[in-house]
Amino acid sequence: MTHRPSGDGSLRDFRGYAGRPADPRWPGDARLALSFVLNFEEGAEFSVRDGDPVNEAVYEVTDRRAGPDPCIDSHFEYGTRAAWWRIMDLFDRYGVPLTVSACGQAVQRSPDLARDAVARGHEVSAHGWRWESHADMAEAEERQAIARAVAAIRAATGERPVGWHTRSAASPNTRRLLVEEGGFLYDSDAYNDDLPYDLDIGGRRHVVLPYAFDTNDMHYFHTQRFAGADFAGYVTDAMDWLHGEGRRMLSVGLHLRMIGRPGRMGALERILRHAAEKPGVWAARRADIARHWLTVFPEPPQP
Repeated sequence: MTHRPSGDGSLRDFRGYAGRPADPRWPGDARLALSFVLNFEEGAEFSVRDGDPVNEAVYEVTDRRAGPDPCIDSHFEYGTRAAWWRIMDLFDRYGVPLTVSACGQAVQRSPDLARDAVARGHEVSAHGWRWESHADMAEAEERQAIARAVAAIRAATGERPVGWHTRSAASPNTRRLLVEEGGFLYDSDAYNDDLPYDLDIGGRRHVVLPYAFDTNDMHYFHTQRFAGADFAGYVTDAMDWLHGEGRRMLSVGLHLRMIGRPGRMGALERILRHAAEKPGVWAARRADIARHWLTVFPEPPQP
């Protein structure tokens, strides 16, 4: 595709592949690359009890408190205490690999979970140091946040992360800092395509694996649009449509404390079952998708 964007937010690309998407030649002649992303944020959210000036506002109940809030704290704790094991065991049963998008501080506080993910064959990518936007972060602060996230994941798992995703908005410096850091294969700080694409960042090639907010369990919290099986129906509809088009990628975003509640796990199982029964679906970790992309396209594809 055309490499107009500089990666610093100063230019936008409304053209993309212009109706002529690159053929990624997914393994096994698959028509669809399916990426499950499990966000691991518990312990990196803002909490007055942890010394932060405010509490996180996104959770099951809208009742924000100015002071310590054991209610919201315990909602996040559910993710690591109960939901992690339920979700991981389900993915084990279907033999599906996933990417655990982990905040560095969450990994530092629950390193056994990061090690468990690697032991099960999953990828642990970086989701910031804290669960926070980088939009207004000073460059020096952001560089430190990236370094701390990498160090925490490496210390817990023995492996450095090769993928990055910022909560909501990145800063104008994020991609440049990721490229300068030198160890990242890709980032997912985009929502603008159904295929990976390449950017030129300071004369170096950088792969973007777009993420998605619509095929994401956060709607259980944000809008109450999804209840139980609604999530399964929406995601499988997206899967079927992109499979029909072919040569596409679908991201399914999950969160421990959201999808891991017992009333929602059936929806996740229906999605996994649908993927398993549908021929031509390659379920893969994001690092594997990025590596495949770079193998198929030694040079960035052009429209």
